[in-house]
Amino acid sequence: MAGSKDYADGLPGTFVSRMGKGHSIAHHGEILQGVFEDDNGRLHRGLVTLPLDRMKTTTVFKVADKAAAIATQGDKPKAQKAAELTLAYLGDPDRGGELFVESSIPVGHGYGSSTADVVATIRAVSAGYGVNLRRSTICRLAVEAEGASDAIPYEDQVVLFAQREGNVIEHFGDALPPLLLVGFKAGDGKPIDTLNLAAARYDSEEIQLFRVLRGLACRSIRYQDPYLLGRVATTSAIISQRHLPKPGFKTAMKIAEAHHACGVQVAHSGSLIGILLDGTRKGKHKLASDAAKAVGQAGFKDVGIFPINCEEADNVGP
Repeated sequence: MAGSKDYADGLPGTFVSRMGKGHSIAHHGEILQGVFEDDNGRLHRGLVTLPLDRMKTTTVFKVADKAAAIATQGDKPKAQKAAELTLAYLGDPDRGGELFVESSIPVGHGYGSSTADVVATIRAVSAGYGVNLRRSTICRLAVEAEGASDAIPYEDQVVLFAQREGNVIEHFGDALPPLLLVGFKAGDGKPIDTLNLAAARYDSEEIQLFRVLRGLACRSIRYQDPYLLGRVATTSAIISQRHLPKPGFKTAMKIAEAHHACGVQVAHSGSLIGILLDGTRKGKHKLASDAAKAVGQAGFKDVGIFPINCEEADNVGP
């Protein structure tokens, strides 16, 4: 993204000084993903996102002073559409402006890069109008822009989210328990086309199991139990292997077991695998470092250690 000076250098006579800035965090795939019932018994595809605040997208939107198109820096068609939808929602559909996007989120692995672009854009456009949109509104606009999205706007609040509809199926009422995440990429570490992956077709036995996992996930959040949460994530990851197999998954499971992990999670539509460690455990940093070393020696790519709701985040390192 261009520097702040560039944001103020718009086309003479076309732009005013009114600007908005937005941001969005990434995620490391999901804790749980499947099919779940709403209060009326209707089934929805849903997921529980694992937020990752060490990676972010920041956007700046400079509002035009008259009817204009939206100029987007780089190839960001979904962000541009999100800007158009937000302007329409705010009652100014003919307005345009300049959109600048800067992101540290890798594309094509399951970090939610496109959703982060879209969410940050929605926030930037609405901020330019002095409006602070509700998270539920941001989610609905994001799904309209992308076709499917996730619960990134809720950041550290755990929700079961219908990713193709933009609705919260259930709010679990708190954040995740403290965790250390050893994250890495399966296979050769190259991006995959996450947008064109076919949706998993779950059978009746899996759908029944999702009902149980949902209840366990809710309990794990209520009692801040990282081991119960890890069991949920591991079971969901095993189900995901039936639909989008990840090379080396069994190896990752063995490394997790050898390092007393709470469980293993994955990006259900990406290449990411994560080993979840108890963020309150004594000696957790060394345990995480040892696990990360074992993961690297096993041939996995781009290994990193990420604190999730840990109080000693600055002490964590790969």
